[in-house]
Amino acid sequence: MSLYRTELRRLTKRRFTRYMTLLGLLVLLAVVLGTFFTNQKLDADTLARAERQADQQYEQQVRWSEQARAECETAKAAGTPNDGRYPDDCSVISAPSREDIQASWFLPSTFDFRETFPQTLIPFAAILALVGFVIGASFVGAEWSSGGMMNLLLWRPKRLTVLLTKLAALLTGMFAVSLPAAVAWFAGFWLVARFRGTTEQVTSGVWQSAGLTGLRALVLVLVVTTLGFALASLGRHTAMALGGVVAVMVVGQFGLGILLEMANVRFPQVWLLPTYALAWMQKKVTLQDWDSCNATVFGECRPETFDVTWQHSSVLLAVGVTVVLGAALWAMRRRDIS
Repeated sequence: MSLYRTELRRLTKRRFTRYMTLLGLLVLLAVVLGTFFTNQKLDADTLARAERQADQQYEQQVRWSEQARAECETAKAAGTPNDGRYPDDCSVISAPSREDIQASWFLPSTFDFRETFPQTLIPFAAILALVGFVIGASFVGAEWSSGGMMNLLLWRPKRLTVLLTKLAALLTGMFAVSLPAAVAWFAGFWLVARFRGTTEQVTSGVWQSAGLTGLRALVLVLVVTTLGFALASLGRHTAMALGGVVAVMVVGQFGLGILLEMANVRFPQVWLLPTYALAWMQKKVTLQDWDSCNATVFGECRPETFDVTWQHSSVLLAVGVTVVLGAALWAMRRRDIS
């Protein structure tokens, strides 16, 4: 019997795997449905209503400014002490121009596929990565805590082969779930844009960019799944992976972020993992240092910037997977199985 097929069957038969996968897919579905019902397609009536609301807002601003200017002139004529409520020159109190009040302020939310869809791939990757991490940690962690790993090694004594085959089966299962989910995600938001937004200016370049972002999302899901598997194997328990993530996020990220802020370190986000995950998905994250000022010829003050690119993130992901998975393989080979 093939060890790979056996592990793949074991993965799919686990109730925890099924329930966790179903929960993740339901959350993704809830996001799509929530976006559908909170957006609206703009038609002629909606645009006309927004124009009327803008006109009403302008008229209201005109009445308020006339009333405030009259009160200012009355107070000035009566010699009432100016307590800061009115300027010295009452004529400066005036209403904004009609062009300053835009009708777009009164339009309901609408889903622009070209502008908004790439941003939806970030929660998609985050949700599936969380599902993959927990499933990966549980898949191997349960084997260690239940004694199933020891029984399996009696049948196939090659330790590294067993562990890597389990990982291959896990990644195959996650890819088999993530790829159709990504296709459904694209289709779902395309329908949202068709019925609750707009699909204008969606060119082949837009599709290519969205496809590459979706591919990076799938890679991120598989990487995080591998990390969960490796951490649980290294600690021989599911809690090792989950506890390690809590320690890294709470102590290593929030604590480190506070410490860097107190030390006035420039660009403290460079040392935080979420920055690199976001840069991987968006291709680039630009950090700004508002404590510095680069004056322009127009007298404008611009903060210094630092770009974190997807290339930086790829190096971090590769090093993280190599170190953690390498440590798990080393521990599997060197430590006693008991």
